[in-house]
Amino acid sequence: MSTPKTPTADAGERPTPARGPGPAGGMGRGPAAMMGGMPTEKALDFKGSGRRLMQLLRPQRIIIGMAILLGIASVTLSVVGPKVLGHATDLIFTGVLSAQLPAGTTKAEAIAGLRASGNTTVADMLSAMDIMPGVGIDFDAVGQVLLIVAGLYFVASLFSYAQGWLTTTIVQKAIFDLRERVEAKFARLPLSYFDKQPHGEVLSRVTNDIDNLAQTLQQTLSQILTSLLTIVGVLAMMFVISPLLALIALVTVPVSVYVAAKIGKRAQPQFIKQWRTTGQLNAHIEEMYTGHSLVKVFGRRKEAETVFAEHNDTLYGASFKAQFISGMIQPAMMFIGNLNYVFVAVVGALRVTSGTLSLGDVQAFIQYSRQFSQPLMQVASMANLLQSGVASAERVFALLDAEEQEPDPADPARPEQVRGRVEFQDVSFRYSPDVPLIENLSLTVEPGQTVAIVGPTGAGKTTLVNLLMRFYEINSGTIRLDGVDVATMTREDLRSKTGMVLQDAWLFGGTITENIEYGAIGASEEKIIAAARATYVDRFARTLPDGYDSVIDDEGDNVSSGEKQLITIARAFIAEPAILILDEATSSVDTRTEVLIQRAMNSLREGRTSFVIAHRLSTIRDADLILVMESGSIVEQGTHTELLEAGGAYARLYAAQFAQAVAEID
Repeated sequence: MSTPKTPTADAGERPTPARGPGPAGGMGRGPAAMMGGMPTEKALDFKGSGRRLMQLLRPQRIIIGMAILLGIASVTLSVVGPKVLGHATDLIFTGVLSAQLPAGTTKAEAIAGLRASGNTTVADMLSAMDIMPGVGIDFDAVGQVLLIVAGLYFVASLFSYAQGWLTTTIVQKAIFDLRERVEAKFARLPLSYFDKQPHGEVLSRVTNDIDNLAQTLQQTLSQILTSLLTIVGVLAMMFVISPLLALIALVTVPVSVYVAAKIGKRAQPQFIKQWRTTGQLNAHIEEMYTGHSLVKVFGRRKEAETVFAEHNDTLYGASFKAQFISGMIQPAMMFIGNLNYVFVAVVGALRVTSGTLSLGDVQAFIQYSRQFSQPLMQVASMANLLQSGVASAERVFALLDAEEQEPDPADPARPEQVRGRVEFQDVSFRYSPDVPLIENLSLTVEPGQTVAIVGPTGAGKTTLVNLLMRFYEINSGTIRLDGVDVATMTREDLRSKTGMVLQDAWLFGGTITENIEYGAIGASEEKIIAAARATYVDRFARTLPDGYDSVIDDEGDNVSSGEKQLITIARAFIAEPAILILDEATSSVDTRTEVLIQRAMNSLREGRTSFVIAHRLSTIRDADLILVMESGSIVEQGTHTELLEAGGAYARLYAAQFAQAVAEID
């Protein structure tokens, strides 16, 4: 899953928004922003995020119910096993003792003889047992009991296997739905969200955090259910065997809960820090990899390595503390469980010698004691996984809770005929409420006109077309397309009538054909080749070993910048839009290629309304209308010749570029 690519303005086009630490570690983004303060992180809302996780699982409630029933069946059979096995122990122990008593005597006579000889304790113990003097171990009865126990455990394992399969299904379906919700959320997020978030941080939330959440649910959901059912079942059997021993075993429960809670409370902030730092580290790596050439050119490799080392050290420290502190829970629980085992063994032995309990019951109770302690330890040891998973869940939920763009109207309007007439009526817009950018701008562009927008960096050129595309919503005023307010149209309908070629060429991982076809899915091969020839892609595509089937990697690094731009222009060409937006579309090509593209653009613009954002004024001489913008306002408009004759802002810009060109030649 990848974050959507969005059009970007020139440097200074919009004010730098407040944001978390950039990928380079500072408060902004870029290699120069190497140092900065760490942001504060909201405390983990464990209960709230836990409830939302349960809501995430709610659609699988039927499968969850089946898993619970299978868990109950499996635990019931497993819990009954020790009690039945204790009967086998009683048979063996009784047989051993019976063999040592004189044959031909009755049980009463044997016990009376023991009391007469002063062995009162042994006599009391035998009185509670079903002994037969002179008769040894009944191996047939023992074998039958062992077969029953083996059958119980085998069926219990089958139920447990089925429960595990259902649990995996529940988790994977829930995570599948969560990923779909995140993907759908991206489509509803405004462009401003991605302006404020480093790409690596967003990627970390939708990859690392969701994967960690899936792992947590997979490892804990089934285990917690089984552990809780085991605790209930074992506790019931313990009270059936001996209420006194059961109360002794229960004494350790509040101690265990207290210890686990105290340790978990200390580990919780470290897990928050761990996943927050993971996002920062990913953001830094993503930006340094994307801009590795720039980092090398400016000799910032050591600074980048320093920032990486700082994030890595922070992540190491947080991860170590989180895992070490939470890892202390299990040893502490084992110690408490061993104390419980000692108490049960001592008291149980005394009860056997007094004849109150049989040896088999004590054996079963000791097994139950272990079974009782084990799920408590498992639940406690899962605390670190749960805290880590909930910390990741909260980061994903924060993404899902981000403010969305205004929904499309329920009854959208559509122009009767798309001709390309665009009107801006008293339009005002601000990126920040207290920083004006565009104020009361009015403009009318007739169908088929080519409108060039020029001005210094930060004048609002790219912002103007972003407003037309509804990447941002205007604060006041109206923008109309063929008489229809664009706010009453769906974004998909509006953007389907518009083609854009941005200053930053961006291609998908795929073939040249697939990248061109993206502008018109399902286009024929002849149409793709025609668009490629019109935009001079055909000229270099046929020189490649695989021609149009040459694969371009995700970053487009295996073709030149100019060739990438040509492919994006071909992509817009094949779409045949009613409105064409060219944002410095020829900035990455050489002068000769620029001339060829200008010719292609002239044929592409024929009969279409075109907005051309340009810094190189030589590329817009033939525009029907040139708008000169400064500080979000149109200060001049007219043709190239008219504006030069006026001697205003456009003439100064043109003269400055001409003087710069002469200086470069000199």
